Amino acid sequence: MGNFDLLMHGFSIAITPTHLMLMVAGVLMGLVVGVLPGLGAPNGVSLLIPLTFALDPTSAIILLSSMYWGALFGGSTTSILFNIPGEPSSVATTFDGYPMARNGESTRALTLAFVSSGVGALMGIMVITLLAGWASQFALKFGAPEYFAVYFLAFAAFIGMGSASPAKTLVSLTTGLILASVGMDTVTGAIRLTYGFSDLLGGVSFLVVVIGLFGIGELLSTVQEGLRFRGVNSKIDLRDVLKTLAELPRYWATTLRSGLIGIWMGITPGGPTAASFMSYGVARQASRKGAAFGTGRPEGIVAPETADHSAGTCAMLPMLALGVPSSATAAVMMGGLMIWGLTPGPMLFATQPDFVWGLIASMYVSNLLGVILVLATVPMFAALLRIPFTIIGPMIVVICFVGAYTVGSATFDLWLVLAFGLVGYVFSKLDYPLAPLILAMVLGHKAENSFHQSMLLSDGSLGIFFANPLVTGIMMVALALLILPKTLGLALSLRRRKEIAP
Repeated sequence: MGNFDLLMHGFSIAITPTHLMLMVAGVLMGLVVGVLPGLGAPNGVSLLIPLTFALDPTSAIILLSSMYWGALFGGSTTSILFNIPGEPSSVATTFDGYPMARNGESTRALTLAFVSSGVGALMGIMVITLLAGWASQFALKFGAPEYFAVYFLAFAAFIGMGSASPAKTLVSLTTGLILASVGMDTVTGAIRLTYGFSDLLGGVSFLVVVIGLFGIGELLSTVQEGLRFRGVNSKIDLRDVLKTLAELPRYWATTLRSGLIGIWMGITPGGPTAASFMSYGVARQASRKGAAFGTGRPEGIVAPETADHSAGTCAMLPMLALGVPSSATAAVMMGGLMIWGLTPGPMLFATQPDFVWGLIASMYVSNLLGVILVLATVPMFAALLRIPFTIIGPMIVVICFVGAYTVGSATFDLWLVLAFGLVGYVFSKLDYPLAPLILAMVLGHKAENSFHQSMLLSDGSLGIFFANPLVTGIMMVALALLILPKTLGLALSLRRRKEIAP
């Protein structure tokens, strides 16, 4: 069965009354998460996972992914109307979105953002659709050494290609690996790093960690910054929407270029935030009116929004196909799949085609619904930010603690949320990335088990990771990503210094 036939089968699964209702509910909840500072997509998705236990995996992932798209749209809304990025990936949108809104063109700015987001997401979904068949054919070639090589590739890519310093990324990854090893070793049965706390025998729940890091941690940062909401008119004028839609084809080159940047940064561990900043910078350099960027240029909205959503969508491909999430939200979703009894990776396409293609088809529908719903509900969700933060803040705290307690019904988890909230706050203040920590927590057990199995197969020889062309190729790519980007950056920096020096 070809990809088109599989996609049509996926639409038959996705377009049902139940799943359409879940998409609408997910997008609306995501808009709330994106609009309210201190929540964010990773935390919102993690809070929602316990509520999906009563659903089948396909319905659950459709709800979670729809919430993710809604959170991305919500972050754009606050960036343009209030100069407050609800999501980190929406920061670049504030540069031109807010000035355009302040100039009385809020409808134009919002329409440019939302439609560009929808186009970017569509580009990303098309890439997933085209590559999904190849991934399923690739499935049977993977054994324990190949899986470990892929996990090593993910860790190496975060260190070599991440926006943070390699040392800080390594600290974050190491912290996640240590947390993943807490509890009983599944291979030897040894008890590790529990320090006498019986509550830690089952390990540390990654959902509790995510809620603490992204929920309480971001809230502490928001409180310290003394956030004040000052917005502009959020009324949507249908005539301005139609005028802006007619204007969009002028920016086809910016859209295509930014979409490609987002696709690349989504498949690699760059993520939506890096993609939005990179595409904004490239658009500014490519524009003849680059100096006018920051005053309300349309390309300054189209570029980051297109890249943001194409990257966010394409982050699902490595998570589903290789079991390697390239963003914090994808890592949380991958944890949800494992809780539901599904194993992300190449075999998922071969063993669960209904699940995979139902999810891919739902992406097309939910992103279209997202564009429509966000345009229709902008005034309502913008009004949330006129509620004093002294009311919103405690509500977010309650939501985080209720969500954490729901995971395991353990009071100890509430203390862990507080502890990881402080960790998240410190990491944020010191510019340590959180995504590698979450990635390491999700992949830690899988990487360790794959390494154990590989050592058993080879009688303890590391040569098994270079025993065939496939695993050798993956390991060489991983080593190249680990070394080359920073080496080239250092070489370019030294060259610039020599050119500047007299």
